[in-house]
Amino acid sequence: MKRLLIIGGSGYLGQHLLQSFSDSSPHLSTAFTHHSSSPPQSIPDAIIPFQLDLHTGQGFHSITNQFGQPDIVVNCAALSVPRACETDPALAMSVNVPSTLVKWLSSFTECNTLLIHLSTDQVYEGTKSFYKEDDETLPVNVYGKSKVAAEEYIFDNWSNFVILRSSIIFGRQTISPVSKSLPIQWMDGVLSKGQEAEFFHDEFRCPVYVKDVVNIIRLLTDRWISDGKKSQLVLNVGGPNRLSRAEMAETVARVRGYNTSLVKPVSASSIDRGVKSPADISMDISKLIQTLDFTPTSFEDGVKLTFDTNE
Repeated sequence: MKRLLIIGGSGYLGQHLLQSFSDSSPHLSTAFTHHSSSPPQSIPDAIIPFQLDLHTGQGFHSITNQFGQPDIVVNCAALSVPRACETDPALAMSVNVPSTLVKWLSSFTECNTLLIHLSTDQVYEGTKSFYKEDDETLPVNVYGKSKVAAEEYIFDNWSNFVILRSSIIFGRQTISPVSKSLPIQWMDGVLSKGQEAEFFHDEFRCPVYVKDVVNIIRLLTDRWISDGKKSQLVLNVGGPNRLSRAEMAETVARVRGYNTSLVKPVSASSIDRGVKSPADISMDISKLIQTLDFTPTSFEDGVKLTFDTNE
């Protein structure tokens, strides 16, 4: 039995990962950590929850004693709301740079755990389209800066890792609903009222379907279990479509049968969100596709799957 530890298992991506691994990975012993949220109620008893404070490292001792050294760690935990990071940069750095996690992994005799770390497209400056992994990272806000600092810390202090620079993750709500607003559900809620709503037309992202992110992590996990070859890999994890939020909303409207004229395009510069936001951080995902022989889900198909009651 290999051991898998998901840091931040009570969050959005964390819950989707736990659901997937619990459904179809009998060869893995799985545990997860939670901090601000309670453990999801629907998780099987065989999956062990641990309370963990990434800021102080309190909780790692219990994991060592009750679970042992993990073979794979997936770090989904982050202070990921850009405005919150802007308000408290010190907290953002202490949570988003996984120094306590890496120091804990380094405490084991054999330092061969695979660390899969979730980063962000906001490490890029946002002045061009389709960033590649080797492009310079010049984030424009504290959130992006904390994620660059995290990547640099991992590069300097751990020898076996995959860093996933994720775009906006969308998909179905989790079984234990998360409190944060989910992008597609929010757009659907606004448009369902039948009133004109404003959406940015000049900020571009490559939103990625949540089950694609889960499948990418599963492919990386399976590869490590089967060949045991250490990695030092950075991958852009986005969907195949470069979209503005207005284009995303228009797609939601079409899929849900709303009038697309309800979507009123406005400039991102027209609203002060209390934090600077990069204009175009669309990503080239060819390295991801080639490395994992992976076929991404289109945004429209992902939206359909989000609302498919049979999915």
